[in-house]
Amino acid sequence: MTLRVLAALAFAAVVAVAGCSAEPERDGRPADVPDRSTPAADATEGVDPALAPFYTQELEWRDCGEGHQCSTATVPIDYADPGGDTIELALLRAPATSDDRLGSLLVNPGGPGASGVEYAQLAGSVVTEQVRERYDIVGFDPRGVAGSSPVDCIDDAELDDYLAADPTPDDDAEIADMEESIRDLAEGCQARSGELVPHVGTADVARDLDVLRAALGDEKLNYLGKSYGTFIGALYADQFPDRVGRLVLDGAIDPTLTGDALGLGQAHGFERALSTFLTWCFAQDNCAVGSSEDEARATLAGLLRQADQEPLATDDDNRPLTESLAFYGIILPLYLTADEGYEPLNEALDLALTEDDGTLLMTFADLYLERNSDGTYNGNANEVISLVNCMDHPESATADEAKAGLAEFTAASEVFGPFLAWGGLGCTALADGLGEAGGDPTASPTSEPAPHPPVTAPGADPILVVGTTGDPATPYEWAQALAGQLSSGVLLTYDSTVHTAYLAGSDCIDSAVDTYLLAGTVPDEGASCAS
Repeated sequence: MTLRVLAALAFAAVVAVAGCSAEPERDGRPADVPDRSTPAADATEGVDPALAPFYTQELEWRDCGEGHQCSTATVPIDYADPGGDTIELALLRAPATSDDRLGSLLVNPGGPGASGVEYAQLAGSVVTEQVRERYDIVGFDPRGVAGSSPVDCIDDAELDDYLAADPTPDDDAEIADMEESIRDLAEGCQARSGELVPHVGTADVARDLDVLRAALGDEKLNYLGKSYGTFIGALYADQFPDRVGRLVLDGAIDPTLTGDALGLGQAHGFERALSTFLTWCFAQDNCAVGSSEDEARATLAGLLRQADQEPLATDDDNRPLTESLAFYGIILPLYLTADEGYEPLNEALDLALTEDDGTLLMTFADLYLERNSDGTYNGNANEVISLVNCMDHPESATADEAKAGLAEFTAASEVFGPFLAWGGLGCTALADGLGEAGGDPTASPTSEPAPHPPVTAPGADPILVVGTTGDPATPYEWAQALAGQLSSGVLLTYDSTVHTAYLAGSDCIDSAVDTYLLAGTVPDEGASCAS
């Protein structure tokens, strides 16, 4: 399950011919921003005394350019053993632009594996100027991610092979190849980052979030989480309901779903997004995939089968477009609006179908996977995502069980379902690889049984859950479910096809979210906004 948004933002910038960079230094930024954070007055209230040093630490900030400040926070690797080894979490703060400050707003863009530090560098594109005025926007790299003791499993060349590997095995030999590839990844993770591996799950990240809240000096947590970031926020609310401030969970995940159910939900979500693209495409003079729904789906499924059997040539002779990479190349534009993504997708499909040229789809896949032209990758999200998803959803499946479920996934989406059907087998192979390398993927004391119980957060202040009706990666039904579970959840609906809603082009959504963040006022029950 891949729930990243940063690559989609980069793609939107590319097709708009407008580079996305860290925001410039702002006029009006207070000159007396402190270089230390004073912990919250009640930082240790209700906290295990052994954890008190983490909650009362003073964060030291340094200038890191473009008007931003950087720091690190110390947290235990294992919350059940706070006297044991620790790690440092990377932080970046974009200070409030007015003196009328409400506190810190922690932000997370999703993933698992996306960098919150990089996200906060783009604070002017993450929140409105009104919110920028009142909050310090603080991004953090979750444990094991980017600048926070990053998990390292395989080198970039090996990662190329891993990401290009066959995602839809057709026989026992191909199933064995898939299992071996995932076990190799797991063994590399255990060899290079073994102590941290069993503690990268989201329940541990949520505990880190409470340490950050206290160290930043806030009595309650104010938080904007998108996509996978909503899972972090939901688990935080359930663990620390009395410390919930203003939480915006945009593009929500239903915490109660198993890994298979999440994959199946995404198959339905991407299928809906594909239908929207096809409606647009059929209205064009040059729709690359045909003129009817059945023809188009058969054409796309055939393209993926072709890439499986004989990868398409690209402008790099050493990197043909495999089925896996074609999948990523197709879904990236589906995260976006018609104006942003559909014409480039149609062009890429036309090249692939008429000229057997996978170059443009490969470009989109590389954007999605954050691969640079020199063969390096930005961060370690492609390694983290497998670990975190399998820690959070440790259900396993045999090859026979995965094959038995394939029909249901294919019925949900002929194009995307087969790719998403093998997640349970992947987690089985990952656990086997960790075990063979001497690790224990179930060792985290904060691991939850699967499925996770409903997240209720009893007594929490109102929590704003935002769902987009046509969201391909986090289907609207998940937002409905999360809002219904939370005792104080309020659902805000966006009638659109984009992945996540805030600052996605709707003044109505932006106004409702801002009113909540700035005044604490939630929308009326049943509130919705049109695209």
